[in-house]
Amino acid sequence: MTDRYSRQELFQPIGPGGQQKLKASHAVIIGAGALGTAGAEMLVRAGVGKVTIADRDYVEWSNLQRQQLYTEDDVRQEMPKAAAAEKRLRSINSDVDVKGFVMDVTAENVSGLISDASIIVDATDNFETRLIVNDAAVQKGIPFLYGACVGSYGLSFTVIPDVTPCLHCLLETLPLGGLTCDTAGIISPAVLQVAVYQAADALKLLTGEPIEHVLRSFDLWKNERSEVNIAKLKSAECPSCGTNEFPFLSFENQTKAAVLCGRNTVQIRTEMAEQIELKTLAGRLRQAGLDVSANPYLISCRSDSLKMVLFRDGRALIHGTSDISRAKSFYHKWIG
Repeated sequence: MTDRYSRQELFQPIGPGGQQKLKASHAVIIGAGALGTAGAEMLVRAGVGKVTIADRDYVEWSNLQRQQLYTEDDVRQEMPKAAAAEKRLRSINSDVDVKGFVMDVTAENVSGLISDASIIVDATDNFETRLIVNDAAVQKGIPFLYGACVGSYGLSFTVIPDVTPCLHCLLETLPLGGLTCDTAGIISPAVLQVAVYQAADALKLLTGEPIEHVLRSFDLWKNERSEVNIAKLKSAECPSCGTNEFPFLSFENQTKAAVLCGRNTVQIRTEMAEQIELKTLAGRLRQAGLDVSANPYLISCRSDSLKMVLFRDGRALIHGTSDISRAKSFYHKWIG
């Protein structure tokens, strides 16, 4: 296998020296969905020496349209995504140390997960986890490659601690607005475009090449794209990268989930949630095909044998399960 990376080494900005740097690197990928699987495959094929991928979910039929590492057998066996991804990635490149962790990434365990990471790739499905990882990355000085996509739209930005704004700085300017793949749909080319931007920045960072500090966004269906220099958005007062308070690593800002005694119900409460516009959300959920009822105080919907009652302050009751992990996955699937 001496010529495995020969075409990549012929690319002058990488060369044999850059290839050795890739071999000595460790990429941690948070999420093994569409973005995570696409990015992981590119980095494993490129010869990044160690790739860790963490995800709490399992493979479903709706994943196969865009999550390229998985097969129908993975769905039938209800394989955890992290385990299925590890198996597939190891078969692609046995030179790479691939580890998949079936886990919910939280403020309590993120530090250990990224302790020796060279880069962290964002492939999560919710902003709570992104902000936890953003704080941990800034705290440890590890580049964090943010990416998100929904419908035909996507955006990406690489956070370089002490140099660029962090994700917390940009939070009010990011335009996804709570849409998810389950409410607005997704096409695979949008996923792959974001993954390409992330992987390209990853290869540059790991081989010592400079990257552009821009927020990239695009809509493939409308054939629109833009690059915005957001250097001026770095805030000295940002609690994450300015004053280094790292608020999303604190207990107060985490989603609280508790099983309600005797009710087969999990209550979820997030301190980060602002007042939710119930009418807008109800319309979005109906458009996604859910059975939704609403009044001025709450909305109620059903899917996958579960019922969710969501209140205006962001608090939710997930009926039909006592599994906190399943309840959180359901909440983030529909609310974002």
